[in-house]
Amino acid sequence: MAGFAFKQFTVAQSRSAMKVSTDGVLFGAWVSVTGTQRMLDIGAGTGLLSLMCKQRAPKLAIDAVEIDAQASLDAVDNIHASPWEGICVHQTPIQTFVSDQSYDLVISNPPYFNHSLKGPDAARNTARHTDSLSFVQLIDAFMCHSHTRGRLAVILPAQEGHEFIALAVQRGLYLARRCDVSMTPDKPVSRLMLEFHRNQTTQELHSLCVRNKMGEYSEAFIDLCRDFYLKM
Repeated sequence: MAGFAFKQFTVAQSRSAMKVSTDGVLFGAWVSVTGTQRMLDIGAGTGLLSLMCKQRAPKLAIDAVEIDAQASLDAVDNIHASPWEGICVHQTPIQTFVSDQSYDLVISNPPYFNHSLKGPDAARNTARHTDSLSFVQLIDAFMCHSHTRGRLAVILPAQEGHEFIALAVQRGLYLARRCDVSMTPDKPVSRLMLEFHRNQTTQELHSLCVRNKMGEYSEAFIDLCRDFYLKM
């Protein structure tokens, strides 16, 4: 299978259960890397998010953790073929990942299906279902691996996003940025992009529509993603 070509890198994804998606690209472009020196990518898959963040912050040191061996192979290939160094892939569950340094930023496009029926593809189930990484475990991993000024950024479907917010607040985190994403102007919000801080902070709330009434990419989506998509 041919890779997915971006402006500055290509994502091979023949072995990974979860392919490049609009969600992933949107989230990778939305995540704030300003002032970030060390980043942890939990559930890195093909390495897409790590590569997008590295493109915007070439000096960023990134640890990309992925439980699935096949996806990890894709990630390693994609990172080696990219113009950048300083992304290290770890094929391990985040629950057993060990690091001797804390992170400024932890990002995740996590598994989110809590209740839906599973399909026959075990790797895809692992990537999509919370059995392998619950929301509580993800929050705990952030608390374990970040310092007091650390930030956690995730993208989730709307319902699961609200559940995640409630859990994060229960564990003492504060919602700092939120972007409500809808696919078209006449459809409800389908995704939440969320950034949490350990310390109380002001909250930014934004909304973004991926496509306009004509079915074309919206100006807001193009502005956010133009540095990555080839034809923008």
